[in-house]
Amino acid sequence: MNSIHYQYQVDGTDFARAGEASSKLKQKLKQMNLPPDVIRRCSIAIYEGEINMVIHADGGVIDVDIYPNQIHMVLKDVGPGIPDIDQAMQEGFSTADDEIHMLGFGAGMGLPNMKKSCDDIEIETELGVGTTVTMTINF
Repeated sequence: MNSIHYQYQVDGTDFARAGEASSKLKQKLKQMNLPPDVIRRCSIAIYEGEINMVIHADGGVIDVDIYPNQIHMVLKDVGPGIPDIDQAMQEGFSTADDEIHMLGFGAGMGLPNMKKSCDDIEIETELGVGTTVTMTINF
């Protein structure tokens, strides 16, 4: 099945640009006249993943494929990996340092919000190698 593909590079050193990829994708989805709930869910999932890439992984790559009834998103970084996925999925758990908290990030809601926004989420991680999060939204 053919899809529309978008790829976004996430710069892990520039907090001023954090959220740029999710904003661009949201505009594309609006132009495609997708249902508002789908746009909202996709925007939340991508934004939270993008912010995690900036905070924890020095950036990464987001690939989005839009099919007639599904959006498939893959967020890949070469960061430190997630030591305990179950713990990281708990609302409020954060490994962000004080500097990140002072910037208004690191509340520990990223992965939980990603999970809530998607129909399916898979997390593959290896310490010292990186993390790949694959999310699907059906409509």
